[in-house]
Amino acid sequence: MTRSEFVLRSAIFIALALTPFLIWLLFDVIVLATGAVLVATLIHLVATPFLKLRLPRGVALTLSGLLIASIIGGTFYLFGRTMAGEFHDVLRRAEQTADVISLEIARSGLSDYLPSSFGENISLSGLIGRSFTVSIEAVLGGLVAFFAGVFIASEPALYSEGFTLLFAPRWRNRARETLGHVSTALRRWLLGQMIEMVTMGVMAGVAVWLIGLPSPFALGAISGLSEFIPYIGPILAIFPSVAVAATIGPYTMLWTILAYLAIHQLDGNMIMPLIQRQLVRVPPALMLISIALFGTLFGLGATIFAAPLTVIIYVAVIKLYVRDTLGESTPLPGEKADLKSLPGAGMSG
Repeated sequence: MTRSEFVLRSAIFIALALTPFLIWLLFDVIVLATGAVLVATLIHLVATPFLKLRLPRGVALTLSGLLIASIIGGTFYLFGRTMAGEFHDVLRRAEQTADVISLEIARSGLSDYLPSSFGENISLSGLIGRSFTVSIEAVLGGLVAFFAGVFIASEPALYSEGFTLLFAPRWRNRARETLGHVSTALRRWLLGQMIEMVTMGVMAGVAVWLIGLPSPFALGAISGLSEFIPYIGPILAIFPSVAVAATIGPYTMLWTILAYLAIHQLDGNMIMPLIQRQLVRVPPALMLISIALFGTLFGLGATIFAAPLTVIIYVAVIKLYVRDTLGESTPLPGEKADLKSLPGAGMSG
């Protein structure tokens, strides 16, 4: 081995060894970049119908941005005051339920066997205060991601080519192909999530309204937004509704639990499989483990972007390793599988 080859291999080894540390150190930047890519993907997704009408690209993107801003602004204008009051009512009722639970635990004597910090953790007042301090950073990060996403959407070729220039010339075509597959998978995943968020939000809002719970708009919005975190988010979204129902009575709480179980059964057995069959399917176990891993390593806030990051990593691994390195004909998310090339093809039963 020549000295130059030794230096090159040593540099590659050091770079690979430092990669986990750099990911840990720059994870906030990775999250902002992911948010920017999602914003750009959303703008392009909404612009697709305008592009199919053969409008100029700039006009289509402008109309897309105006449409998104109109929908968000119109929603806040029509329901903003109502939603704010209902969210406040949900928090107040959840706080009452938490106080009742704390009192019952103290009366039963279980508090002697629980950590001393349990009473503080079950109280929502401290949680709300911590959420407010974090929300300022979240708003600033959201603004950065939004404007960065607008710039990416306006000139995607500039940024994609700039990304491919980071690779050696012989690898640039592969990088372009991978970037294209990742873009397609993210677009399909985001479309599926938007459909599922709207569907679950409407079904949950109508269900709690029929049961007679107060603040159906807020509870429906919580259920819809929670769908952005697959599998775990929808489960956590049940607790605010149950906490509100607990302030009314045990039968109301029972009906609320049954309604959410029925909604999630319908979602898991009909809506989600249909969406994933047409758009993007990532193995559920892989998604759950990824969400838990991101949450453990980088905090609860990282779980918000765990799903899109998992889609990106999943597509990259299939394209670069399974397809290009191992030579397997494995379909990427959104592609139809070639049954003849998959293991077990032609076997019956």
